[in-house]
Amino acid sequence: MKVQMRSRGDRIRQTIGFEVIGFLLFVPLAHWAFGFSVQDLGVLAVTMSVIAAVWNYVYNLGFDYLLARWKKRVKKNTLERIVHAFGFEGGLLFVSLPLVAWWLNIGLWEAFIMDLGFATFYLVYAFVYNWVYDKVFPLPGWKTA
Repeated sequence: MKVQMRSRGDRIRQTIGFEVIGFLLFVPLAHWAFGFSVQDLGVLAVTMSVIAAVWNYVYNLGFDYLLARWKKRVKKNTLERIVHAFGFEGGLLFVSLPLVAWWLNIGLWEAFIMDLGFATFYLVYAFVYNWVYDKVFPLPGWKTA
């Protein structure tokens, strides 16, 4: 049985929407929480956004491929959404830690603590964004309730 996957255009729309909305929420919140300049956080956020956008596309494609292969579907239940969000953020944390430390001129431990804050924000955001995205742009045949 062939499982219907999202189109390339749909995945690109999903990724761009995720990054733009995330950026608009992240920079002011990070400035408020950590006190670094909006400019430094903005440049870091744009850089991380590019990295995250590529990771988002690749990760979502891979996750859906594995889900389709193992479960014969790509529609995620709540547990799968939680695993999806943790896997995405864990992979991004691995890449972002040295970048955050270097750009903000802080130690790895301080960068790790900040990155945990970033990851927590994006973990919740990724869960909510992808759930809402699936409701707003369901695949044909999906119930939207």
